[in-house]
Amino acid sequence: MDNILVLNSSVNRAGSISRMLIDETLTQLLDAGAGAAVIQRDLGVNPVPHLTADNLAGIRGNPTTEPELAARALSDELIDELRWADTILIGAPMYNFSISTGLRGWFDYVLRPGQTFSYSEAGPKGLLVGKRVIAVESRGGIYSEGPAKGLDFQEPYLRQLLGFVGITDVTFVHAEKIGFGPDAREDAIRAAKVQIATLAGPSLARVA
Repeated sequence: MDNILVLNSSVNRAGSISRMLIDETLTQLLDAGAGAAVIQRDLGVNPVPHLTADNLAGIRGNPTTEPELAARALSDELIDELRWADTILIGAPMYNFSISTGLRGWFDYVLRPGQTFSYSEAGPKGLLVGKRVIAVESRGGIYSEGPAKGLDFQEPYLRQLLGFVGITDVTFVHAEKIGFGPDAREDAIRAAKVQIATLAGPSLARVA
């Protein structure tokens, strides 16, 4: 049985391509693995609170005040979900060449010293090993290659943050050029679904 943590971060509900493709990925994985358990977090609709001077000690210190204790409790909850998961699905639309503030806020709460990484004389060490991430990246343009590749602060950033806590088995599914018109949008969705089907298993290639 696989434990699956689903993180959606699009602020768009009805028309979100990353949400649609994350749903497709989850369906394929559930079809492939009977008895899988799922936790879903919607960081676009219900984002975690931003870190401020009032609650920062809940993540980076010794909490004493009510806001600090609330931040610590939420951080504990989010880290417990991350530890529990074998597979993490991340819906990550590109906003201004990077990730959404909702997803960035989630990382602010789960990157916690002594819990998800540690420091030593040899440098930082990730504590969450043996997990798999499938990240769906929806993009209006094309950033995986060509002249705009240098503007991609989304995928390298996600890879760095995940690797920092020890998660190195990361696969990125791209849905690019969705801003180039209806035909390009459909082509991007179709190509992403093909990739998703191969990730879930060759016998599950149910792409329309």
